Amino acid sequence: MRIMIVGGTSFLGYFTAKTALDRGYGVGSLSLHDIDLGGWYPKEIKIKYGDVFSMDENALTNAFYGYDALVYSVGPDDRITPPAPAYAFFYERLVKHCAKVFRAARSAGIRRSVVFNSYFATFHRLYPEKKLCEHHPYIRCRIEQAQRLISESTGKMDVMVLELPYIFGAMPQRTPLWKEVFIERLFRAPVIFFTKGGTTMIHARHVAEAAVGALEKGVHGVLYPVGDENHTYDQMLRWMMEGLKIKKPIVHIGKRLAAFSAGLISKKEIAAGYEPGLDPKQLMLDIMGEELYIPMDTIDDTAKTLGHGRGGVQQGIIEAMQACYPEGF
Repeated sequence: MRIMIVGGTSFLGYFTAKTALDRGYGVGSLSLHDIDLGGWYPKEIKIKYGDVFSMDENALTNAFYGYDALVYSVGPDDRITPPAPAYAFFYERLVKHCAKVFRAARSAGIRRSVVFNSYFATFHRLYPEKKLCEHHPYIRCRIEQAQRLISESTGKMDVMVLELPYIFGAMPQRTPLWKEVFIERLFRAPVIFFTKGGTTMIHARHVAEAAVGALEKGVHGVLYPVGDENHTYDQMLRWMMEGLKIKKPIVHIGKRLAAFSAGLISKKEIAAGYEPGLDPKQLMLDIMGEELYIPMDTIDDTAKTLGHGRGGVQQGIIEAMQACYPEGF
């Protein structure tokens, strides 16, 4: 099998490329020319440069010829706050352009594919009373992304959807997004204020193993919630501090107070012409203020089906923190 990875020099794309090479597959990458690949990026990977958001369908088809399988490892993810309206921004990139890429893949003869999606779509199915799709344009677009890719590819190309949680680990040349969107916002104060909840987490190498496993034995149209471990935010914060070599007290804030504070921040962003993909107020009420996990039996079933490894979240968090601050926090 020859695998084309869209975003093969990105965080998850890099780990996926390495896993595919380790299993003896041919690997190609279509990605931006935004980092130096010299001396560390596997030479066996055939690199093509291009921006899938600006390339037309014919150019994409030409880039995909000769490959049997596709992994789509391109965002944007929910940590980006785009110009308003958020739905239009995420729909354009997560649904419209992604569908273009998959049409091109089908035209090029690719018959197996994987798209990296979000575990927020898992929670939307598990907890319909939360109305996550209505409150959060990012989640709505992730759901629409999966639905469109599956419906348009049925009978033409197999599409497997991986619904991913918090992801940790590090790669060369890229600073983890955790630095700007999380650590700098929360860890500079003497005390870390955070909600008393928890979530599902995974190491990037197991995302990669799940992706290659899905290409090998996944079933078209199946949504695979993927995870390693379920942990409280307190545990995550303690491991982050371990990686940063600091110790600070953690003070819990109630989800309603957190929602009020998040709402104030959101008002400032909206006044400046921006809108987050996850409504901050509802995020605190619906998700961050609870221990909201992918059920362990689901995690176990997916790991068994796709054959990916488990564990290593603590290691991945420490790796990410050290990559954020190689000279120390």
